[in-house]
Amino acid sequence: MNYGFVIDNRKCIGCHACTVACKSEHDVPIGVNRTWVKYIEKGEFPDTRRLFNVMRCNHCADAPCVEICPTEALHTRKDGIVDFDDRRCISCKACTQACPYDSIFINPDTMVAQKCNYCTHRTDIGLEPACVVVCPEHAIISGDMDNPNTEISQLLARETVTVRKPEKGTNPKLYYIDGDQASLDPTETIQDTDYMWSSQATGVGKYAKYAEQRISEVADPEKITAHQKSNLVQIEPRKKKAKRVYDAPTKGVLWGWEVSAYVLTKAIAAGAFLIPIIAGFFFFAVSPFLKQIGAIVAFIFLTITGILLIKDLGRPDRFLYVLLRPQWKSWLTRGAYIITAYGGLLTAWLLASFTGYVNLLKFIEPIAVIFALLSAVYTAFLFAQAKGRDFWQSPMLGLHMILHSIMAGLAVFLLAGFWIKYNVGLQSVLVFVTIGVIAFHLITLAIELTTTHTTEDAHKVVKMITKGHFSNAFWFGMIIVGNFIPLITLLSTYDLDATAAMGALILIGLAFAQHIWVKAPQQIPLS
Repeated sequence: MNYGFVIDNRKCIGCHACTVACKSEHDVPIGVNRTWVKYIEKGEFPDTRRLFNVMRCNHCADAPCVEICPTEALHTRKDGIVDFDDRRCISCKACTQACPYDSIFINPDTMVAQKCNYCTHRTDIGLEPACVVVCPEHAIISGDMDNPNTEISQLLARETVTVRKPEKGTNPKLYYIDGDQASLDPTETIQDTDYMWSSQATGVGKYAKYAEQRISEVADPEKITAHQKSNLVQIEPRKKKAKRVYDAPTKGVLWGWEVSAYVLTKAIAAGAFLIPIIAGFFFFAVSPFLKQIGAIVAFIFLTITGILLIKDLGRPDRFLYVLLRPQWKSWLTRGAYIITAYGGLLTAWLLASFTGYVNLLKFIEPIAVIFALLSAVYTAFLFAQAKGRDFWQSPMLGLHMILHSIMAGLAVFLLAGFWIKYNVGLQSVLVFVTIGVIAFHLITLAIELTTTHTTEDAHKVVKMITKGHFSNAFWFGMIIVGNFIPLITLLSTYDLDATAAMGALILIGLAFAQHIWVKAPQQIPLS
């Protein structure tokens, strides 16, 4: 069996019966939806047309939400339905970033991820989903697509159908007859808060504060309201005549400051240990004292990383599920084990170092270096699993995270110059390496932001970073404060106090970088 949906847009009248029936059947709270209807208007008066588009989970054959879920709360059944288990969800929100169709929400009452599950409680006893039964025009057709005798199978064989975002490779099983690109592609229309008949346009529950108005194009920039200006993400001249007149609320930024901060603290935890250990491996003898400083800083920031990870969960009481009920394809699960192993190795290193068992260090250090590097880079693979966000699919993201960890480690030891008086040789090497890493970082940034991106969504994020809402944070905070000033200063002086101040600026620049790279891609509407 292989269940799917067909939406016949030739029949849909936009009555919202499916939305109401779904809410009633599953007790869906106000402000979130398992299924909803988006209204699009095309043309100019008097030659206009209104389009209705039923939106919901696509029950993908290759569902990215299932792959990224760390606890198997989301799973694909044998009949092809992508279902969820409330009892296993830790509310990490990874599935909301992985879904290219914006179909998953966090229930504000239970704080777990939910979505359309094809009314499995009805399907299992031979009934059709509630939305199918209630539709007055029979515009929603469900059934087994592998059975040639079913209506859905016959429709798919007879009619020309379209799906949303086929380029994502998810093989969605929600098909549209007479689907219009303006309805199916979220970037074709504006997503803002000023529809005459819009649903509420703020986030729900805990995430209400993260919701932001997303404006990609405006008819007349001079007429933007003060409220719009305060929430403006990006402005482009209006080129398209289609516009939204009714839609579900935006979910806002679900990965907020906790995730940005955790990426930064993880980079510090990896880099602070790596710098003195690798220097000792390849360059010159590093004093045990400097290694101990690096290990202590790494342990402190790795602990902070764990705290931030738990704080970001909607269900922090279930954080151990990641370790005790793992789904091994998820890089969130793999990352949890990597961090745990790295924390254990740091603890072993510190115990051996401070208790005099220094001979053990030569066995611990090579393994700890591997796990420090894995701790630095694994988030790039996690972001790559978040297929809903095109900008995170960049192959250079892993390189950026390694560079950020090295920069963070160098910054820690530059900053330590306020209290530790390095000898001239060590200070010279530290400054020289920092200059080289910053220069290489700027080159990789230039490549990342100037080369052609494969999708329009990724291109819009680059424009948002360099010329739009995040441009001040990028150019002033990340580039000037975090890179140019330290680079110029380190090229001109080896003074300990000056170089220590540059270490602080590098860390500030990295904080801006994580803020931008985590938040900017989430501004792009997915539905």
